[in-house]
Amino acid sequence: MASVFLSIAMLGVFALVVGAVLLWRRGVRKQAGLMIVAALVLLANVLIWTVPAGDGISPADRAAGERALPDDAAPDA
Repeated sequence: MASVFLSIAMLGVFALVVGAVLLWRRGVRKQAGLMIVAALVLLANVLIWTVPAGDGISPADRAAGERALPDDAAPDA
C-alpha cells in the first residue's frame, strides 16, 4: 500500500512542476515559486521513505515488514 502512496506523491510532484512552469510563463511568479517549493517538499518526503538507511532497508520496507509476524512468534489461536 505504501508504494501506491509514493507513486501518487510522485505524480503530484510532476503535476506541481508542470503547473509551476505554466504559471511562470504567464507571469504569475509567486504562485509558481510556491508550487516548486511544494514539489520539492513532496519529493523530499518520497526520498526519505525510499532511500535505504545504513542497514540497507528503506523506511517504507521497514514499515511494510512490521505488520508481519517475526519468525519465532506464533499467531494467536
